[in-house]
This record gives sequence, C-alpha cells and structure tokens, in this order.
Amino acid sequence: MSEPKILTFLFPRSVSTKFSLFLLVLRVLFGTLLLLHGIGKWCAYAALSETFPDPLGLGVRFSLLSAILVEVFCSIAFIFGLFYRICMVPMIFTVGTAFFFVHRADIGAGELAFVYFAVFVAMYLSGPGMFSLDSVIGSLLRHSRKEKPEEIVSSADVPNQ
Repeated sequence: MSEPKILTFLFPRSVSTKFSLFLLVLRVLFGTLLLLHGIGKWCAYAALSETFPDPLGLGVRFSLLSAILVEVFCSIAFIFGLFYRICMVPMIFTVGTAFFFVHRADIGAGELAFVYFAVFVAMYLSGPGMFSLDSVIGSLLRHSRKEKPEEIVSSADVPNQ
C-alpha cells in the first residue's frame, strides 16, 4: 500500500543524521533571528503602526500585524519543525514581499530580507529533517497506518437480513 502524497509532502521521510543536524542548526539559528525580529516589531508596534510599509495596499496596521504574527508564531513552529512546510509559506511570502516590493529587489537595501528569502526557500525544498516534530508526527502516522490494515469483508461474513 503506497503512502498518500500529502503525508509524504507534509511529513517527509528522514534524511541522513548529519544533514538533519545541519537542518536543525539552521532552523534554530534563522528561526530565532526571525523570532527576535518579530518580537522587536511587536514591542515597537505603536511607533511602527504609523510608518510601517504597506506594499500590498492592505493597510499599514494589517501589514504590520501580519508580519508580526508570521515572524513570531511561524518562526516558533519553524524552530520546532512543526507543520514545517505550511508555516514556511507565509514566512517566505513575508520576507519575499519585504525584498521584492519594499526594497525593490535592491540587495544593498534589502540584504537581510534577501538572505532570509534564499535560506527559507532552500529549507522549504529540503524539508525539516529527522530532528523535528514533523518527523515524529510522520513516524506515528506511518506506524498507525501499518497497524490498521484495511479489513476485507467477504459476502459470507455478512449476515442475511
């Protein structure tokens, strides 16, 4: 019985231990940096709510609140490798918007946003590695699928009505 593609996508099978350790270090490093960036915005919300860029025309406060939510909550999930690829989509969108729209793809002005963008795209493609909550969840889901084989009921087993 083959595994559903969504299970493989959301909870990929483990890669080598060394590469997984490398991914863990990157997750903790870049996740913590983005988390601190978001906490800084959260602490300066009152001042930033008047001047924060609104590149998509959704309103300054909505743009700021969205950035804070992504940078704080998604980065925490990213650090732990929880719903990794789902959380990375808004992270990539946020830093991509910062680089391509706010900084107009100028490396000099948007160097940090570009670094985040490049690292997050590469990490999205690589998956969370074996040292992640997604790896644990995927193992549990695969194990539970093996324990519950599909029951085949023959017509002789069904009572007549």
